[in-house]
Amino acid sequence: MRNVRRLIYVATVALCLVGVLAGPASAQQLIDAGGENGGGGAAFVAMAVMVFAIATALFFMDRIRRRRTGD
Repeated sequence: MRNVRRLIYVATVALCLVGVLAGPASAQQLIDAGGENGGGGAAFVAMAVMVFAIATALFFMDRIRRRRTGD
């Protein structure tokens, strides 16, 4: 009985967490690139930050993989 309560609690917390974290992903247009007053510039900066973050993550994942395999 105690494990069932713990399982229900964990499932409820996980469901709430997914609901909170998935909210921004459902937005269609976070930055309006077509607007005036520098909207395109903000979109470009956001894209550049995203590309840099992805490249950095790939670099560190490859580095960790090489360190573990001994290449």
